[in-house]
Amino acid sequence: MSSWWNEAVFYQVYLRSFQDSNGDGIGDLRGLVERLDYLQELGINAIWVTPFYESPHVDFGYDVSSHKDIDSRYGNMSDFEDLISEANKRNLKIVVDIILNHTSDQHPFFIESRCSRTSSKRDWYIWRDGKPDGSPPNNWEGFERSTWTFDSKTNQYYYHFHYHEQPDLNWRNPAVVEEMFSICDFWLNKGVAGLRLDAINYLVEDSQLLDNPILDRVPDYLRNIYQFNQDPIYTINHPDNHKILKKLRHHIKINHQDDPLLIGEVWVPNFHEIRRFYGENDDEIQLPFNFFLSTLPRGNAHYFREMIVEFQQILGNLLTTLVLSNHDFERATSRYATEENSDAMAKLLATLLLTLRGIPFIYYGEELGLRDCPPETIEEVQDPRGRIRWPDYKGRDGCRTPMPWNSQSQAGFTTGQPWYKLNPDYQMRNVAVQTDDPNSVLNHYKKLLKLRQHCTPLSLGQLTMLGDDITVLAYMRFYEDQIVLIALNMSNDHAQFSLAKLPHQRNSSWKILLSTHVQSKDKIVKKTLTLNPFEGIVVVPI
Repeated sequence: MSSWWNEAVFYQVYLRSFQDSNGDGIGDLRGLVERLDYLQELGINAIWVTPFYESPHVDFGYDVSSHKDIDSRYGNMSDFEDLISEANKRNLKIVVDIILNHTSDQHPFFIESRCSRTSSKRDWYIWRDGKPDGSPPNNWEGFERSTWTFDSKTNQYYYHFHYHEQPDLNWRNPAVVEEMFSICDFWLNKGVAGLRLDAINYLVEDSQLLDNPILDRVPDYLRNIYQFNQDPIYTINHPDNHKILKKLRHHIKINHQDDPLLIGEVWVPNFHEIRRFYGENDDEIQLPFNFFLSTLPRGNAHYFREMIVEFQQILGNLLTTLVLSNHDFERATSRYATEENSDAMAKLLATLLLTLRGIPFIYYGEELGLRDCPPETIEEVQDPRGRIRWPDYKGRDGCRTPMPWNSQSQAGFTTGQPWYKLNPDYQMRNVAVQTDDPNSVLNHYKKLLKLRQHCTPLSLGQLTMLGDDITVLAYMRFYEDQIVLIALNMSNDHAQFSLAKLPHQRNSSWKILLSTHVQSKDKIVKKTLTLNPFEGIVVVPI
């Protein structure tokens, strides 16, 4: 059954950095409402909004102290209701972050849980005695060197995969399950179209507390979120997570209309594990996040081709998410480009993101070609992960810089002092400047999004990879009798791609619908595509 999100393009708003409406230097809900026209004009269909719930902000809102209340830094419930109303007027769907794995240590549930061993909420969290020598119950590591923190009031350790201010809930307790399901109901009843479930493969841990194996290095699939050399087989991806997700999907399906969308943040070792989160009968989450494109070491056609072929083979007809950047890891332009070729690479990556088969997620500012702006001193670091591991790891602040709207003071983001520094190039790289430049990264995104909207093969078509060139990544999209070919030169040299022996070729001539290089548009080509350095081209047979 087709759903609205099958053809959607999502835009991730890191709320703290998007638009401040009251001059306190922090982006908020009212600021997002004020920028809905921009997002509508951009051409996206849905907005994922990062957390805005009451929180001490140890982890910028992912440490929730009240799941049903809005933090005053971000606004109030009236602002949220306006967001839903105004988004609906523009045919934009809103998806909100829901944090089910853990709470803040300032949450009333945890405050009650830690007050005594006989508390009615004691078993809502995971409490254990230490070893005979007083050390933690096992060797588990997470965001901190140990996932266990000793609480002197009751002389037990509590478990937290994330920071010690984020204790994990005990999902083996039916009362916890009921309460957290009710939180999902609350926000769906407020009118959101779906939920992005944070850290959803962390819900259940090994009940025997077996030690995790020690490795020589961090597993590649965890390098963006995990710092220690340990294989977290007993803390992440427990089989019982799937039982809970089946219950959640069933609960939401019978209690809400239109089977609301569930998107899951899952960091897993391979595509077979991603496949499991869909459920055997489409009975878990509709869209488990696929982060593997973001883990590729270089912008190399061979690496991308291998990855795309692998997830096509394993996931089959299931739609996957397409993610190159987000709030937890370095922006793609910083990973794959130098400052000199950054705009060219940004357009190339946009062409990849919006023409592959799947559901694209654009990270705010990606449409401007924003690069990371990491802290230069520990005093600049806001992210606790960066403070813990400085200077080996500088944290995630660099990919969360305030959105540059114009060349004026504070980039139009705020009238006050922004919570984190602006990108140094904001006076030239901003929405206003790029709107007026027909060849900008922003306008390339707009053209791509418009093309995707009107060209059915790009939104609904099947995909076939072409060739094995290490320089040019090429593939075709098919829908009924329509064909679209995409060729991406991922090198700093000129390249050629032969059109002479393509499968399903019916004609000898092709028309360029869109190119990252303006001079190529509308050109008619026959046997060979000649590509400029970092040029991406979309062509159709004529």
